Amino acid sequence: MKNMNRMKNNVAANLRYLRNKHRFTQEEVAEKIGVSRQAVAKWENGDSLLDILNCEALADLYDVSLDDLVQYDEAKEGRPIPPKNKHLFGVVTLGERGQIVLPKKARDLFNLKPGDKLVVLGDTSPMLPAMALLTPDTFLRMTGQAADNLFPGGDAE
Repeated sequence: MKNMNRMKNNVAANLRYLRNKHRFTQEEVAEKIGVSRQAVAKWENGDSLLDILNCEALADLYDVSLDDLVQYDEAKEGRPIPPKNKHLFGVVTLGERGQIVLPKKARDLFNLKPGDKLVVLGDTSPMLPAMALLTPDTFLRMTGQAADNLFPGGDAE
């Protein structure tokens, strides 16, 4: 019973957060998924649990995973519920030779093993400088070019 109350509270908190983040009123959410405003209010207050079809509709509306909508605990994770398929793995420290250690959760999620190669991309625009790591297969799908053909010789120093 205690676990059920915790889950109900998580769902309620997630629904309130997501509705406010998207700047919807309870009435707007109700209209978008085809329920009454009172139903939305009860879900957000933890007075009742929504069925799986409404959970799925709300997850789609807010672009979050169904699992996160139901189980994500902001207090435990230390940050708000993330958009679907978006991850914040933490901060890494750059070593003296430029090496980084990818967090275990990221390595596990992407099934990365020692010796795997990654393509490093960069954007040096002054407003939003950024770097990205891609698998060679993803790079090939995005560009139609094999990374090994563009960067012969393997690892950069």
